[in-house]
Parts: sequence; structure tokens; C-alpha cells
Amino acid sequence: MPELHQLTATQLLDGYRAHAFSPSELARVLIEHVGAWEPHINALYAYQPDVFMKAAEASTQRWAKGQPGGALDGVPVTLKELIATEGMPVPGGTGLGEQTAATEHAPPAARLAEDHALLLAKTTCPDFGMLSSGLSSFHGLTRNPWNLACNTGGSSSGAGAAAAAGFGPLHVGTDIGGSVRLPAAWCGVVGFKPTLGRIPIDPYYVGRCAGPMTRSVDDAALMMTALARTDNRDAMRLPAEKINWQDLSLDVKGVRIGVMMEAGCGLPLNDEIRHHVELAAKQLEAAGATLVPLAPVLTREMLDGLDRFWQARQWNELLKLSPAEREQVLPAILAWADGGARLNGVEVVQGFQQTMAMRRATEAVFDRVDAVISPTTPTIAFPADWPSPTNDPRQPFEHIAYTVPWNMGEQPAISLNAGFSSGSMPIGVQLVGPRFGDHFVLKLARQLEARLALPLRWPSLPTS
Repeated sequence: MPELHQLTATQLLDGYRAHAFSPSELARVLIEHVGAWEPHINALYAYQPDVFMKAAEASTQRWAKGQPGGALDGVPVTLKELIATEGMPVPGGTGLGEQTAATEHAPPAARLAEDHALLLAKTTCPDFGMLSSGLSSFHGLTRNPWNLACNTGGSSSGAGAAAAAGFGPLHVGTDIGGSVRLPAAWCGVVGFKPTLGRIPIDPYYVGRCAGPMTRSVDDAALMMTALARTDNRDAMRLPAEKINWQDLSLDVKGVRIGVMMEAGCGLPLNDEIRHHVELAAKQLEAAGATLVPLAPVLTREMLDGLDRFWQARQWNELLKLSPAEREQVLPAILAWADGGARLNGVEVVQGFQQTMAMRRATEAVFDRVDAVISPTTPTIAFPADWPSPTNDPRQPFEHIAYTVPWNMGEQPAISLNAGFSSGSMPIGVQLVGPRFGDHFVLKLARQLEARLALPLRWPSLPTS
């Protein structure tokens, strides 16, 4: 039987309901577990176990009276530090600039608080959320629980590590080019990037989404019942829609699934990843789906244009800092963003236009198929102290070619674990659906998860 801290959110709620155990009992176990793991992986920010324990005790009293305060009452959750919580600053991975406390919860934090989820802690991210790495000038180095010498990916680095290490069942990351799905793949968990605006977020931006990071598709769907509720602070939000997120039944017979094994540019695909993604596609085919080979949607021109646009955007952020503060930013960020200072306005606009080209290319895919299956990442693992899988600040986005097109196209996409490499590191598979097809993507992911039927597996606590 799994230990308390290993239970899914649904199992926890069932246990509370049956009075088999209480939120307080879970909190004590989880605090002990975090205490053993956190010195090794450094996944958390603003962790206050006494505050967490007090909230768990209040939840225990509500459950004892048979009066839970919401659908997630007593379930532990973490939030990426970029998601504001009232009374706490948002360091942005750097801790630089004016560090005033947030005056209110950002939408994802507000929704989880309304349902009385228990905030365990915030989770780490790299500088400005602009690296797919666990490296941060403010938080230090976040490591992968499966192998401490390996990177978590990012920018939801702490969320990926916390989910893999069993710091409770529910975690929230943010994703503008793969920042939920990439660490989910490298840490062996589920990461769901919804349609832009499905989960309201503030601040909002082109392609930026918040999304669940969990150890099962069921728990990701459960989180959507809270996170997808509307909030008018997000001007890009979708209209409120009544969806039974926890209904994940789906007959895949006749579903046309495009198999996109090549990214179009970027790093070459690792052979073991190719093997596991092909096996996952065959599982869906065995269930009745039709597989359709697909050419990549991304081009070199698209990725380079986006790179230039993001350089200019990041340089603009760096200009808000004093020269002395800028010197404290990670060297990899400075070396990359420096190019933004030399771009002219036309070049920046041309770069932004590539986001529209991606949108056009990704939308056209769904004229042919109902969903897409692909690798999440081209590589299995990379060293913990690297800022990206290339370790080259001039080529920081060569690993996001499978994920970033769906941010710019606004389609929902999910990464789940497809198995493990010969070196015992997780391998991610990505499923993508048409815009607004979030529920369908979760249903398809649940069917694939069931067909893969991977045995329950947890990282081993380091002995030193």
C-alpha cells in the first residue's frame, strides 16, 4: 500500500470522507517526508511547515464535522513562485528589483484557496522563468529526484521535482514554451498545458498558461475543476463553460492521431525516446485509433524569429534593473538577452510574426487529425547545473521544438510518462488536441495512461 504522502488527491479525499485518516495525519507525514528530501533537491520556496500544519488542523476539524470547505479541502498543493500569493513577494527567480508583497492571490492561487486546498509551499523557478533548467540566481540549484546529477528542466523546475519526490499530489506550474511539460517529462510526471485562457492567469501574455503538474491524469483533471473557473483579471480568458472534468471515459476507436516524430529543427531525437513514443502510439492504435504520419509544424525560421522576439522582451525586463542588479542575473540569461539590445524594431516585429506563423501551421494540423502524439523532449537528461540541454546561451531553445508551437497556436497539450530509459530516467510522451479540446486531451491521456499501465515507481531517497 502507498504511504499517505504517496496517495492521489482522490484517494486522500476518499480517506478523509471515510475518516480513515485526517489532513493533520497527512501533514505530519508529509512534513517529515519533505524534511528528508528537500535538502537534496531544493524544490521549495517560502516553505512554512508550521503554517501548513495549522491549516491542516483546521481542515481536520471541518472533516470531523462532515463539513469540508471545498472540493479540495485538506489536499496539499504547491504553486510556482511566479504565481502570486497574498502577502508574499514574487522573486521571479532572481529576487532583484522592487520586491513588494503581492496584495492578492493570482487567479490559480485564488481558485485553490476557495476550495480549501492546503498550500504546502511555493516552488522554485529559474531567472525570469526564461530557462528550461533548475538553475536560479535566487533559489539556487533544483535537482531531479530520479538522479541528483540531472536537471529537472523548467521553468516549473521546483514543481516537477516536488511532484516526482512526492511532496503531495497537486502542483501548479506555468508554461509559455514548454515550462510545464518539459519538467514533467524529465521528472516523470503529468504536465498539462491547457488552451490559452482556459485557466485564467495574471499577468497574462501571448502563449502563457498555468497548468496542473501531478502524478496521474485523474489528479490533473481534478485540479481543472478548480483552476478553470473564470476570473476577469485575465483579459484573454475563455468564456465560462460547464465541463465535467472528472469524466475521463473515451472510446478511441476511429480517432485519427497524427504521429509527429520529428520536430522540424532543434536537437536531434534520442533513439530511446523515439522507441517509447512509437510504443505509446501503437497502444492507441491497438485500442482502435488510426495513426497518421505527420510532418513537423516548426521551422528554423519560426524558432529563430521567436528567439529574437523573446530576446528583445527579456532585454526590456533587464533594463528595469540597475546595472549592479543586472550583474547578479545568471550569466546565461545575460549572454542571451544581450542580443535583444542590438535588434531594431522591424526585426523584433518580424520575430513576433513567427508566432502567427506557428499558429497557422498548428491549426492546419487539425484539418487532418483529431489529435497529435509526439515526444515531449528530444533528450532524456542533462546535467543539473546546465542552463539548458545545449549548455549554450546562444542556442537556449533547441529543446523546445516539440512543445512551443502549441503555446503559440494555443492548443491544449499534455505530457505523461511513457517509461524509463536504460539509465532509469523518465521519458515523456506528448498528446495535443485542437483549441478548446482540453477535456478531450485529458480523456485521451487517461486512455493512454491506462494502456501503458506503468508500475508505480518512486525515486529513492539519497543516502548521503
